[in-house]
Amino acid sequence: MHELEIFAALLAPEGQALLAELRDFDPADELAAATRLRRDHAAPLVSAALGQARLRQRAAAKFGADAQRMYFTANGVEQSTRTAVAAHRAARLAALGVRSLADLCCGVGGDAIALARAGIRVLAVDRDPLACAAARANAEALGLAESIEVRLADVTQVDTAGYDAVFVDPARRSKVRGGRIFDPEAYSPPLSWAVEAARTAPFAALKIAPGVPHEALPEDAEAEWISDGGEVKEAVLWFGTEPGARRATLLPAGDSLRGAGLPDPEPGPVGRYLYEPDGAVIRAHLVADVAADLDGRLIDPTIAYITADALRPTPYATAYEITDVLPFNVKRLRALLRERAVGTAVIKKRGSAVEPEELRKKLKLGGGGNSVTIFLTRVAGAPTMLLGHPARAV
Repeated sequence: MHELEIFAALLAPEGQALLAELRDFDPADELAAATRLRRDHAAPLVSAALGQARLRQRAAAKFGADAQRMYFTANGVEQSTRTAVAAHRAARLAALGVRSLADLCCGVGGDAIALARAGIRVLAVDRDPLACAAARANAEALGLAESIEVRLADVTQVDTAGYDAVFVDPARRSKVRGGRIFDPEAYSPPLSWAVEAARTAPFAALKIAPGVPHEALPEDAEAEWISDGGEVKEAVLWFGTEPGARRATLLPAGDSLRGAGLPDPEPGPVGRYLYEPDGAVIRAHLVADVAADLDGRLIDPTIAYITADALRPTPYATAYEITDVLPFNVKRLRALLRERAVGTAVIKKRGSAVEPEELRKKLKLGGGGNSVTIFLTRVAGAPTMLLGHPARAV
């Protein structure tokens, strides 16, 4: 059976019954489940149902409870935007007055779903027939079919005239090697094409990798880096908003920092507190903005740690109270932790060649009841260990 025929069979009553039976199945028992189910169902359909059940379990981290009603491809799970990020972007577009949008490279429709839920009519386009079938099934399963039109086409051939906005999510993984693509011009379609497509609409958003070089960003675009739960997820180029602006947005709270173009602060000695900026702040090159708000300084010109003498609340960095500033020395550190009965250590690094897990082995932590956070870094160019613990608001 062709993959589209198998997918269609999953949507039929027999396939639906199989998926319902596999809703909570344990992947470790897959062989036994396959053997049992093949007694009453065709092998291709059983394999497809098992594969879909596995994908749904993986997708739960991105789509929550919706995942059990949705349909996925392997690439769709890997490349889809998680719901919190897609909802943030959809809310921004809706706030701009967007009511219709062309979603180019829609995949299985994760962004189209969020956009439709925000009240936006969506044309979802992809050249992958199976992805389009999944996107169509997802719109139907979530009650959004009237708001989402799915079209199988080459996105470069689609006329987006008449839509309020364009959203492009180019493929950033190699089909040959399977790994991430870091060159924006190697995206499919290339970033340069996506930018030109964006410029034809009143508003546009282009999803790109968060590690994109700043020099590759178009001057007429706003760039937003988004983290969710402290983990950087993506960057977005916005057109029709604030050309040249740089922004870091932290989900789930939604705090958003717009850069003021500040120069890096002068480095200085380590104070009582150390602030670890969120990854989105670092990617957006907005560490200086956070340092200014904290009346802080860098511990080294090349390291994105901020230090200050007073504790101030900020959503854009995690604060630690520092108890020790020591030259890097494993033997000395091991003795100090033993003396303080430390049994648990969180080891962080920035600007250090030392691997945390290798250091952990060498420390041979005992069963002491105390804990510590260890920063392996550089201070004024010198390899340094900073010891402390999460700061408590007073």
